Amino acid sequence: MHMLKDKKLKEFRYGEDSMTIGNALNLARGIEKGILTAEVQAKVQMNREVVQQIVSKRKIVYGINTGFGPLCTTLIGKQDTRKLQYNLLMSHSVGVGNPIDKEIASLMLILKVHALCKGYSGIAIETIERIFWHIDNDVIPYVPEQGSVGASGDLAPLSHLFLPLVGLGNVWYKNQLKPMSEVLELLSMKPVDLGPKEGLALINGTQFISAHAVILLEKFQNCLDHADIIAAIDHEAMMGSVKCFDEELHNLRPYSGSLYVAKRMRALLHHSQIVTSHKNCHRVQDPYSLRCIPQVHGASRNAWLHLKETILIEINSVTDNPIIFSEDKTISGGHFHGQPIAMPIDYAGLAAAELGNIADRRVYLSMMESVPGLPKLLMKHTGLNSGFMILQYTTAALVSENKTQCFPASADSIPTSLGQEDHVSMGSIGVRKSLRIVANLEKILAIEMLTAAQGFDFRRPLKSGVLVEEAHKLIREQIPFADTDRIFSDDIEKAIGLIQSKRIISHLNQSVVKHHIDFKNENHELFGIY
Repeated sequence: MHMLKDKKLKEFRYGEDSMTIGNALNLARGIEKGILTAEVQAKVQMNREVVQQIVSKRKIVYGINTGFGPLCTTLIGKQDTRKLQYNLLMSHSVGVGNPIDKEIASLMLILKVHALCKGYSGIAIETIERIFWHIDNDVIPYVPEQGSVGASGDLAPLSHLFLPLVGLGNVWYKNQLKPMSEVLELLSMKPVDLGPKEGLALINGTQFISAHAVILLEKFQNCLDHADIIAAIDHEAMMGSVKCFDEELHNLRPYSGSLYVAKRMRALLHHSQIVTSHKNCHRVQDPYSLRCIPQVHGASRNAWLHLKETILIEINSVTDNPIIFSEDKTISGGHFHGQPIAMPIDYAGLAAAELGNIADRRVYLSMMESVPGLPKLLMKHTGLNSGFMILQYTTAALVSENKTQCFPASADSIPTSLGQEDHVSMGSIGVRKSLRIVANLEKILAIEMLTAAQGFDFRRPLKSGVLVEEAHKLIREQIPFADTDRIFSDDIEKAIGLIQSKRIISHLNQSVVKHHIDFKNENHELFGIY
């Protein structure tokens, strides 16, 4: 996290405000600052006192004075309830594999704080304040990526996330990986002394899945927005018909994604000379990869929207266990179970894979001699030159790899905890898998960007609509037209960087306003809405 200096940051009230995807990302990136209001502190403190009363009166409540999982019937003496929480963090820290991205670990801290500040977890305000300290000072825990089954919370990763609270585990401190014990000694600080229920409140929850899903939503939306722009350039390169984007046509089958994409395509191709030039051609209809852009891109956008709706509920929910309502009402439920978000995550992964699938078909189509006005393999002097032929090999490889990732992780369940946790979501596996699919999708779209821009140049001196022209110009500022063979992997990397930078999106949003292009929504933006 990089805090912005000399600037008043927008404040987000943990536990009170409704968190959006944008809020979560901005908090992780230091663009917003999280605060604890007096009202939230009072609510958290009141709930903490309920836990203390339960302990002092020796009422039997799971996780407060009992063991965990299959040990839920094993009672723990009052004198050992604190040691129980310490042992819980240590014993559950069994993660393996590579560390998760530092930003995702920051998001996990942020999402957990928001859930704890709802005031139903029995956590001490001092513990929340220490988590705040980690966020604000960019002291981010080292969390291995594997070990969660996505039920009973993301137990293993959350345990690693909060080991530093008790002086254990490793953290990123000043961009170096250090033992937390060393950092505490360096700063003359002491570990947190966890009380009854606190360890369980920290490690029960879906923050590992949800934090990954926040990044998935951002990256997938960026791909969706670029897919429409690149498809529009490709559509012009292959002189596709715009009739398939007709508003009246799409109102007969009004899926929100299809309507949205068709509207974007109309805006992108607005006042195109290329469209006008072949208005009365003899071609009856285009291949599906051109004609069905609204239906296919739109279906993927519907999946993205479904995931967004579920994640918004999830990151504003209480997902630990047990839930403390009052001294007389504590419930061991199943809010930690990842199934409600695991299934939409798998759906989103499939939708991302399909977006790559249709992009690969357009790449293939653009190289065929059957497309009027385009040379075979998108280069005039082939034979000595292979042209863009082998770039499609790469898209084919990436599309195939994505297909192997499309088996839904949520369709699997392996009982754990001696059968006490007998059905699990595997959402943690699904979300990491979906992120890999989206990473491959970025590469596929980057290659389509290259072939689309190449084909588009063969339509000169005709011009497309303002938005397509400006997008093409931005591409050409980074990547020149190819007259002969060259090391295309360099071009691919530049195209990937252009997609990840969101520079085209930002520029086209400004152009929509500048040129008074008719595309209105609640944000008055054509692309990039959270």
